[in-house]
Amino acid sequence: MLLFVLVSLSLFIWLFLLLFWGRFWLAQSRIDRRSLAELNSYPSVCVVIPARDEAEAIVTSINSLLNQKYRGELSVVLVDDNSRDRTAELARKTAKMSDSSVRFELVSGKPLRAGWKGKLWAVKQGVDYARQNISPDYFLFTDADICHSSNNIEQLVTKAETEQLDLVSLMVLLRCKSFWEKLLIPAFVFFFQKLYPFPWVNNPQRSMAAAAGGCILIRNDTLADIGGIAAIKDALIDDCSLAQAVKARHKKIWLGLTTTTISLRPYNNLKAIWDTIARTAFTQLNYSWLLLVGTLVGMSLVYLTAPISLTIGIGDRNWLVVGISLLTWLLMSIAYFPTIKLYNLSIFWTLALPAIAFLYTLMTIDSAVKYYQGKGGAWKGRTYQ
Repeated sequence: MLLFVLVSLSLFIWLFLLLFWGRFWLAQSRIDRRSLAELNSYPSVCVVIPARDEAEAIVTSINSLLNQKYRGELSVVLVDDNSRDRTAELARKTAKMSDSSVRFELVSGKPLRAGWKGKLWAVKQGVDYARQNISPDYFLFTDADICHSSNNIEQLVTKAETEQLDLVSLMVLLRCKSFWEKLLIPAFVFFFQKLYPFPWVNNPQRSMAAAAGGCILIRNDTLADIGGIAAIKDALIDDCSLAQAVKARHKKIWLGLTTTTISLRPYNNLKAIWDTIARTAFTQLNYSWLLLVGTLVGMSLVYLTAPISLTIGIGDRNWLVVGISLLTWLLMSIAYFPTIKLYNLSIFWTLALPAIAFLYTLMTIDSAVKYYQGKGGAWKGRTYQ
């Protein structure tokens, strides 16, 4: 009876998620280029790139920005955040060798100031430099490992201008080549969409706010209105914190997916992905043990009940439980399929979602353990307490 109740509850949850949770699983929030009208004039944009030890990707990333097909004034400010490799040297050489008319500036980052997270401190320095020397209409905050499609900035600006948006963000296409990337990366995007249903994020009538840090376009005056980067200076999950600060001022934001602007960062083994997720998972739970326990129970009920009940049901020849378990697993796979399709993977990867969820649950536990060991938020030689 207990098994029947649990698997029936899991089935009910999946029906609710599919039908009533913002249609998150359809993965349909995209910039429709066909519906974007040309602007009479294109506002100025300054790209701010915080870069720390990004020598492997910086050349491709900088080239993708210098070769943008943008009809407005475009500048790129790279802030070298005390890199220990050749990031600054390669960025400077790349810009020098380019015949692009895009203005490029390299700013040497100052030592990290107390009370700031490293990335945000670097972004602030880039914003300060741009306001003193360029005064753009928009800022594009992006990472140093992103390869932008040639018309990405024009599409972002046109979306913002035509729909009167204050912030436009894209979840870039993450690298998905190795076995571990195929197993875990699409699920990260799926879980993010489930946590922040994009249609709700994009609805001005709802308070839910989120953004993806790899690609955020924000109006200069909007950034000033919220108090600048200093308003979120200690945020570990800086992208969503920025979006929340903007939407809290009753301003309009938009978050979507893309397949043409991509992340170059490789995750060739389980540890690389594990460390990335564990870095902020407990932060997402507001460092609450109560929320952690609730998450563990919830993940087990939603993702693990169906395969466990299926196994026990077959052993006990309880065909009712077997049938409900199969139906629940089917709904789970249906929900995951659009994200798998986004990454051009086989439909069979959808069947692995329970195992994937189990690994993510372990990463969340490890995130809490690391936090209480004083190792929380570790990233490129820095650990934030």
